[in-house]
Amino acid sequence: MIRVGIDVGGTNTDAVVMRGREVLFGLKTATTADVMSGVVNALKEVVAGAAIERSSIGAVMIGTTHFTNALIERRRLAPVGMIRLGLPATSGLPPTSAWPEDMLAAVAMHWRLAQGGYEFDGRELGTLQPEQIRGFATEFAALGLCDVAISGAFSFINDAQEHLAASLVREVMPDARITLSSQIGRIGLLERENAAILNACLGPLGLDVVAAFEQALTDSGISAPFYLTQNDGTLMSAEQAARFPILTVASGPTNSMRGAAFLSGLSDAIVVDIGGTTSDVGVLQAGFPRQAGIAVEVGGVRTNFRMPDVYSIGLGGGSLVNADMTTLGPRSVGYNIHTEALVFGGRTLTATDIAVAAGVATLGDAAKVAHLPTEAVQRCHARLQQMVFDAVERMRTSATVLPVVVVGGGSILLRERVGDAAVTIPPHFGVANAVGAAMAQVSGEIDRVVRLEGLTREQAIAQVRADAEHKAVQAGANPQTLTLLDVEDVPLAYIGGNSTRIRVRVIGDLFDPATGTAA
Repeated sequence: MIRVGIDVGGTNTDAVVMRGREVLFGLKTATTADVMSGVVNALKEVVAGAAIERSSIGAVMIGTTHFTNALIERRRLAPVGMIRLGLPATSGLPPTSAWPEDMLAAVAMHWRLAQGGYEFDGRELGTLQPEQIRGFATEFAALGLCDVAISGAFSFINDAQEHLAASLVREVMPDARITLSSQIGRIGLLERENAAILNACLGPLGLDVVAAFEQALTDSGISAPFYLTQNDGTLMSAEQAARFPILTVASGPTNSMRGAAFLSGLSDAIVVDIGGTTSDVGVLQAGFPRQAGIAVEVGGVRTNFRMPDVYSIGLGGGSLVNADMTTLGPRSVGYNIHTEALVFGGRTLTATDIAVAAGVATLGDAAKVAHLPTEAVQRCHARLQQMVFDAVERMRTSATVLPVVVVGGGSILLRERVGDAAVTIPPHFGVANAVGAAMAQVSGEIDRVVRLEGLTREQAIAQVRADAEHKAVQAGANPQTLTLLDVEDVPLAYIGGNSTRIRVRVIGDLFDPATGTAA
């Protein structure tokens, strides 16, 4: 199958065409203010550069920052009606506890506490009251709400009450978009609930973005199905992305790490993705990003769904440098670097200008930075190197020196070593994020607390793995290609009943309906 991978960043929109594991053509284009016209331009140019027929494209994979930006900038967020199933417990810590004030102001929240929920072992905590749920739905309808989140205590163990509550809400609000926390988050009521609320507030934007991408493909003459990349480096269908936009918020750095693994041939490494505005540092384990083991903040809100362990710093090719060259970033000229940077005829001193003046990078017109004081340039570039070194050291978990793979358009800023580690810059480094999107696979993950009564630990893991494989197949994976990516088994000594927490993740290649095999 011929695949097209696209990654929309704040500075550049990257695109690549791949046939199997071969990169046919890749390019970087400037991200446009309206985003979609930049996607259309990238599609047209990359298809022409690869010299392929549009009809030969089997799938398009897209990574986007739309939803991340919406949460960070507090814009285009829909009002949400939220129902927690947890009474008579859980009332001491109401929904949206510890949310930032500006996020609470951006999302008009209307929450209700209802009878329901489960204990850790699946026993009912409270009995769901249908009339209570219908009453809350009536109140939401009167407020004009369309997006509803439903969260129940320990619903990831038993989601029956959440589904029943959703059916009751739809009796009153047939057109409501409903997010169930059991479909997104893991252990931790508040964090899982927060993830459901964030997903619900992105509902209208999710529909708009997916429709816009579909239109962009149509305008480009491409009829192939398209997928969006998730936070764990795997794919979700356009329909799934419209329902669960929150699962794409960290897809950018994840795509870069997956692309770095593919292009470098390294499965265990530290990856530094240097863009135009930021540098993202993550760790590859078995070819996939190391997952964050604790709650992760998204837009200042604690969540607990799948997220890569990534450290970001405000350093990129477009980072602003002050007049005496003592500080870099975090502000950046972004996608205006091709007109603002000195080496491109602009009037703004950027990190790219420093790299060119230091003799590390060769692009633009070096004569336009020849007037910069040599000592100040060298000190500034040393500061740049130190910022990257500090970020790499922060991500280490042992004294083992892992190779450092540097990708992204800003890779040209660095010298050949970062501290003790040699820097590997693979071929097609500038479009590694698009490569990561193009070669992404499909995953299935289950995180569950299991009571080992009448079961061995191996039998319990096998049951959870079977559910994870079923989930992957439903998401579009070819069952013949499924492999176990990782498994965690953590005995819960503080809970009675010989309970253990089991998390299993499997991956597989995308199923190609045209051939009935892996894509």
